Amino acid sequence: MQFAVGKGLPTIADVDVWTRFAAPLYPLLFYGPTNRELVQNAVASVDKILRGSSPGDLPIQRPRRFELIVNLKTAKAIGLDLPPVLVARADRVIE
Repeated sequence: MQFAVGKGLPTIADVDVWTRFAAPLYPLLFYGPTNRELVQNAVASVDKILRGSSPGDLPIQRPRRFELIVNLKTAKAIGLDLPPVLVARADRVIE
């Protein structure tokens, strides 16, 4: 990602544990399901399996909430002005 920022290229990454720590440094945007919801769904499925449910009988669970993080530090570094509406819709803004 340093390469992309060095070349002035906007980047987008999945929201996960690694990107949360790297957020102040690199990608312009992060978008993806919240980790908390993914973990809660996984735990609920494991609980059902341990209580005797067959894994094949469990429904497929899709994330209901997605998170958008906008990194204004990176936008400034690559000389990009983001639309105010995009920044306003973000769940979190890194300044």
